[in-house]
Amino acid sequence: MLVLELFKNVEAVIFDVDGVLSPSNLLVLENGQLLRQTNSRDGYAIKYAIKSGLKVAIITGGKSDGIIKRYNNLGVLDIFAGIDDKLEALEDYLYAYDLNPENVVYVGDDLPDYEVIQKVGIPCCPNDAAEEIKAFCKYISPIDGGFGVARDILEKIMKLNGTWLQEKTSFSNEMISLLNCCRFAHCYIVNCLTIKTIKQ
Repeated sequence: MLVLELFKNVEAVIFDVDGVLSPSNLLVLENGQLLRQTNSRDGYAIKYAIKSGLKVAIITGGKSDGIIKRYNNLGVLDIFAGIDDKLEALEDYLYAYDLNPENVVYVGDDLPDYEVIQKVGIPCCPNDAAEEIKAFCKYISPIDGGFGVARDILEKIMKLNGTWLQEKTSFSNEMISLLNCCRFAHCYIVNCLTIKTIKQ
């Protein structure tokens, strides 16, 4: 199936965190606290997708107040963190929004995501996902987890449904119109001043 056909009717996109939104390697502090890295381009795409009307959620086995706050600030309201049973979380999310699983994207990278990706119509993964996950996914991003996978997938979806850069294009058109008005107004004012100067 072509990528364009695959992402044609997407209603929601669900991401895992470790290995997807963050690289799979974690930094461990002396006190045992885990530090996760996130990608700014992923963040922009997530915020833009939500603003454009696409549902975005997170289901992760890990739990980090920093991660929750980061994605809450981007507009992600449905964050299932510290989840042992991801399948149950998925079913709760689908039920809450009355979503057709065939039109849902799930992006996972490892065995805890295995059951979940079998329950959605559009399973996806990063380039460095576990082979068992890759074998089941309909789209494998050319990008490793934590380095722009969300941007890659969301951009494709939004380009297909016509919302990618729509707001930017609208803003640009408004600016062009405004600049044209200013240009004509400026010429008119200059001409008036020139006439006054000549009369004086």
